[in-house]
Amino acid sequence: MRPADTAPSAIDAGYLNELTSLTKPFGVTHTGVTSADVLTRARAAIEDRMRRGLTDGMQFTFRNPARSTEPQRALTEAQSVLAAALPYLLDDVARPPGRQARVARYAWSDNYQPLRLALDAVVSRLRIDGHRAVAFVDDNSIVDREIAYRAGIGWFGKNANLLLPGAGSWFVLGCVITTAALPRTETVVDDGCGACRRCIDACPTGAIIEPGVIDAGRCLAWVLQKPGSIPVELRRLIADRIYGCDDCQEVCPPTVRYGPTHRAQSRVAAKAWLPLLDLLDGTDEQLIATWRPWYLANRDPRWIRRNALVVLGNIGDAADPEVQAVLRRYLTHDDAILREHAQWAAASLQGAP
Repeated sequence: MRPADTAPSAIDAGYLNELTSLTKPFGVTHTGVTSADVLTRARAAIEDRMRRGLTDGMQFTFRNPARSTEPQRALTEAQSVLAAALPYLLDDVARPPGRQARVARYAWSDNYQPLRLALDAVVSRLRIDGHRAVAFVDDNSIVDREIAYRAGIGWFGKNANLLLPGAGSWFVLGCVITTAALPRTETVVDDGCGACRRCIDACPTGAIIEPGVIDAGRCLAWVLQKPGSIPVELRRLIADRIYGCDDCQEVCPPTVRYGPTHRAQSRVAAKAWLPLLDLLDGTDEQLIATWRPWYLANRDPRWIRRNALVVLGNIGDAADPEVQAVLRRYLTHDDAILREHAQWAAASLQGAP
């Protein structure tokens, strides 16, 4: 904290520029500021999705709608919230030879770590200047998309992603809640979607049931994360996906057109593909290490194996001795869920519908 006899820096546009400049070396390209008032629009949307049964057991910000839509619950006497967006688009990665499982772009590398560092730098400066502040990145405590929307960073597309003007949706978001009364950039960004419905039409499972409304039970990004058995009717549609789904973004005109102008800073090799049989043969420790940057329900590697068995049923070769050996092992596995998915994979490779 700043010594008591030293006055905090003047809070004006210049001070805000100083704060935002701290995020640039880490790769942040867009920032904005909104009030710390209750996120009434987001709360209404959360309650609507819960009432309509569209969450499919998903927790995250649905776990406690009051907490995740009230910044002052995270920091008493908060006045402002600074939103930040960091691009994660990397160059395409060619599919390696052999049986490979596909990873969604947002999980190719740990994009949240540089964003955390960027926002931690802002928090440190605010605290030095006598303000209280706390950063949230990939955290259920706040609906960061709504914060970014209110701060004027972007608009909500029909796929419920935040789209940034001239940049698209290949971004991760975070925010800093603070007692400092920062100059606000609140504005309503014009809807850039118009009559376009490419994301709706491209969704492999029809999960976008109306503009901006997602049925989590059919969204493959959630289906591949949640615990339990994967619905049979969705297994073919998973294709070669092992984690996440990008289809609604891959066809979005603003994202396709402008996304390449905002790329992630090169950090580590992109994890775009995973050797499928390695996932089914690996130890628990190996699988958890592979999955470390990603969400894994209860950190239980059985869900990785479950996903891999579905992918095997979609892209495997029934005549391949290695595939046959893996299936024999899982068909007698002591885990009922893995046996079930192995049975489906075996039937699928024999041409069952």
